[in-house]
Amino acid sequence: MDFKKIKTETTVVTRQKDQFYRGTGNIYETVAILSKRANQIAAEMKEELNKKIEEFAVNANDSLEEVFENREQIEIAKFYERLPKPTLIAIHEFLHDEIYYRNPNKDTQDAF
Repeated sequence: MDFKKIKTETTVVTRQKDQFYRGTGNIYETVAILSKRANQIAAEMKEELNKKIEEFAVNANDSLEEVFENREQIEIAKFYERLPKPTLIAIHEFLHDEIYYRNPNKDTQDAF
């Protein structure tokens, strides 16, 4: 997933709780869905950041000046700090019907 293209708020916004009943009918179920999706997003972001940071691994023969003055690494870190938080991305995806979810307990109850 490309987090750079997501257009969502970068700060906390007050929302109407009625928006979160849509689809599930249960706000607690919605919070569980958002929590799991936010954890998935955070893991993807961390993995992507770690791959980029690996390129700047410190070698034993690098001097301290080279280590502390790596501007590219600083720019990458600043970029990831400016991205919206995973919870805000998950809320955006939920409100725009971009998350697929299902409750296996409800599926088995409907079968009987």
